[in-house]
Amino acid sequence: MDATSVTCSTSATALELDELIDSLVASHRSFVDDLPYVGSSGCLAATRALVKEEVGVLDARLSGEEDRSHLQRLEAWLEQEMVRLEPWFDERGEPRPSWIVGRQVLPLCDRQRLIMTSALDLEPSDPMVSRCLDPGFDLVSLLVGLYVRDETRLAHYALDRYLRLSGDYSLMRLISVFAVCRCLAGARRALQRSESGREPAFRLAEIMTECRRYLDLAEQVSNFRFPPLIIGVGVSGSGKSRFMAEIVERLGAVRLCSDAERRRLFGIDPQAVEFDEGVDIFSAESTERTYQRLASLAGLLLNAGIPTCIDATCLTRAQRQLLRQQGEARGLPVLIVSFEADDETLETRIIKRAHRQGVDPVTSLEVLQHQRRLFEDFHDEERQHLLRLDTTAENATDTLAMLIQQRIFVG
Repeated sequence: MDATSVTCSTSATALELDELIDSLVASHRSFVDDLPYVGSSGCLAATRALVKEEVGVLDARLSGEEDRSHLQRLEAWLEQEMVRLEPWFDERGEPRPSWIVGRQVLPLCDRQRLIMTSALDLEPSDPMVSRCLDPGFDLVSLLVGLYVRDETRLAHYALDRYLRLSGDYSLMRLISVFAVCRCLAGARRALQRSESGREPAFRLAEIMTECRRYLDLAEQVSNFRFPPLIIGVGVSGSGKSRFMAEIVERLGAVRLCSDAERRRLFGIDPQAVEFDEGVDIFSAESTERTYQRLASLAGLLLNAGIPTCIDATCLTRAQRQLLRQQGEARGLPVLIVSFEADDETLETRIIKRAHRQGVDPVTSLEVLQHQRRLFEDFHDEERQHLLRLDTTAENATDTLAMLIQQRIFVG
């Protein structure tokens, strides 16, 4: 494992996490834009071939009965999942070379702190790099590398950013399979370091510990989960997006942002600063389409066992009910979080944000007033799922994380 206490020297010789995610999104864009793929792709066959090779190598090198039993369970799970998910594999398009191919090996850093000596925790010489696979394996390689180093918050952040910018939510149906495959590759790589046969006993013990760390992570990934649905409610300036992003990092979830999905419906890059003003993306019809998309994506993620957070104003009961039904229809826990602040705080935050973004504060305040008029109070059925958060309170983020843990993850 890489030591994470080392400092990255210069940005010219390292990648920051945001840079890496943006590069992956750009590299995968043509693949994602063509989804769903028409016809039967080679994605499943490529994944099966990878599983066969990695399992074969590990089976030949693992000698302990418990380790071999562990591997057999994972192999059986992979086979079961690949059969079950075959229709989704077919939609993924043709396998492609890894993002790594043809690129300089650069370390990954987070705010000048070294995370991994190779950005995706893969060297160009690794057999996995030479394979053409679903581009999702690039993202999964990053995530597994972060998780196995206990960089859990960074992994949550990376997944959230990648999905928000790429819109490749269909990947989440298969991400557990890809992650287990990548864990097997990590375990295989660890064992191959001992091939010389001249390693001292303490080093062999370290190698087996690393191998088992990957196998344990694979086991964790393969476990079925009952994912919660968390619906954020709040007007502009309430702090909703900031708090939801923080919760995603802390607790692990996929965040569906209405701003990003609204833009995506009109073919606008979620990061675009300017776009065609002749397109009214905030009309009533556009808003309805946006919430329908949020509901559809939430259902997809929940079916895949992924905890899901909705980052949208959710001002009307109809909007909240549409989203809430995605969890309730599946028998899953639902939590509605109302992000609240006093009027003076809301207006102060909005004016500061407007100045920061170079827009007219008057227009932003008019939007706030419009949202206030549209808001419909929570009815009795909603209050059963409701959690109110004063975003001006001290340690509000810690309070929210604790309450969510108590209400949903602990029961």
